[in-house]
Formats: sequence, C-alpha cells, structure tokens
Amino acid sequence: MPIPTIPTLTAGAAKIPAIGLGTSNLGGGDKTIRGETVATALKLGYRHIDTAWKYGSERDVGEGIRASGVPRGDIFLCTKVSHEYLRAADFARSVDESFANLGVDYVDLLLVHWPNAEIPLKETMGALAKAKRDGLARHIGVANFNIALLDQAIALCPEPLVNLQGEGHPYIDTTRIVDACRARGIVFTAYCPLGRGRLLDDPVLGAIAKSKGRTLAQVALRWLVQRGNIVPIPRSSNPGRLAENLDVFSFTLSDDEMTRIGALKKADGRIANPPGRAPKWD
Repeated sequence: MPIPTIPTLTAGAAKIPAIGLGTSNLGGGDKTIRGETVATALKLGYRHIDTAWKYGSERDVGEGIRASGVPRGDIFLCTKVSHEYLRAADFARSVDESFANLGVDYVDLLLVHWPNAEIPLKETMGALAKAKRDGLARHIGVANFNIALLDQAIALCPEPLVNLQGEGHPYIDTTRIVDACRARGIVFTAYCPLGRGRLLDDPVLGAIAKSKGRTLAQVALRWLVQRGNIVPIPRSSNPGRLAENLDVFSFTLSDDEMTRIGALKKADGRIANPPGRAPKWD
C-alpha cells in the first residue's frame, strides 16, 4: 500500500500535518499496544503524533517512533505541560521529564495543556517562550483556552503562538473558537474528533457514510478537515481503522451534507469539561 501524502496547514512558520494520531488513553493504558500503534500509524503514513505528560504515554510514543523506522525529522511531534506545572521552574522540569520519556531533544509543538487561574499567565507564557528560544520546541501554543484566554496568551507571550488545541466534533459548536483561531493565524487542533465513540451510532452520519461508501468515522473527520483550519487527531489501536481515518482527503462532502452534520450540535455534547479547570467555553 503506498504511503499517502498528507496535506499541511500553515500557521506562521509552522507546517502542521492536517491529521494526526491522538494518544490519550490509547490502547486502554496497555503500553505495548500504545507503542505498537504509534509505530503502525507512522508506517501507514501518519506524520503528526500528539501526546502529553498527563497522558502517561510519552515513553511509549517515543518507543513507537523509534520502532517505526521513520526519521525523527519527518515527524511532527506534540506534547503538553500539565496545569500543575505552569510556574516557570516547574514548567522547565516538566519539559525535561517529557523529553527524557520521549527520548528526544526537541518537540515540534509544545502546548500548555489547560489554563490555571492560580498561576499568572504571564509567567507561564514566559516559560513557554523560553522553551522555544532554547530550541526545545520549534513551535508553541495552548490547549483548552477560550477566546479571552487565547488573546491574553498571545499578548503575554514573547514568541508567536501557532496552535490552539480543543475538543472538536459534530456534537459541539466550535464555530466561534475556530473562527477566532483563523482570524489570529492560529491552527485549531480537534481532539475527541469522534466524540470518544459517541458519534459512531449517529443516524445522520451513518446515512451520509452509506451514501458515499465511506465509514462513519471518515465522514466525521472529513467534516472537520473540510471546514478548514482544523486538524483532527483521532485515536485507534486497530490498524484497519488507523488506515481508514487517514483516508479523508480523497473525497468531499456536499454543502448540504456539511450543513446536516453541523446541525448535530448539542447543548450537552462536550466531553472534556473538568470542574474547576475548564474555562467558560465560547
């Protein structure tokens, strides 16, 4: 099977592969499955791997990268600093620990994982910018910030932000935050793009998938990438589904299909909404 060419989205100097592999709870915590899945994904053509200190998957991701045989320079690797470690000294230690886990000396994208109202954002943005200036991160960004926090982060960070990662799938309305990212020249990365499996029985998605001879997951992922400026990072440990999830650039959805999928949003559709940590979502 030929390795597919994955488009990239540009934000500043960053070129981000337009789909990636998420590793949060990948393999149900089975380290062997996680490492094998990362290696398999890279062999299939994935070039964007997303992890985080908080996931506990960094060591397995690093092993999978090395087992894949894909050169490190061909891989866009993202990790994140958890909300507990956003003071400058803690931030630096967390980055060092992530690098030791991953077995790398730089990442392509370093994110603040969640905001923390108890730690001055200026201090955190300074630590994030320092990681970039020190060559530890080629690009930087934030995750789970609302528009107001994003604007504060942009204003306080001495280095440009290129990415905002947040939950994104048809059951929540991300129009405002995606439009805000687009206006600021920032790419939006969508985690939980299949709603952690909640979308997989949806009749509207199922009917569209059947009419196009595609899987429901492919249709949901295509809806995200076709909106523009969105990079979904689905996860799966099944090699067949990994390949299917990657194959979303060879077909399009009609305007009517895009509208029908967009109408699936629900008031209670959000999955990642931890009390006391989540901001007021846009």
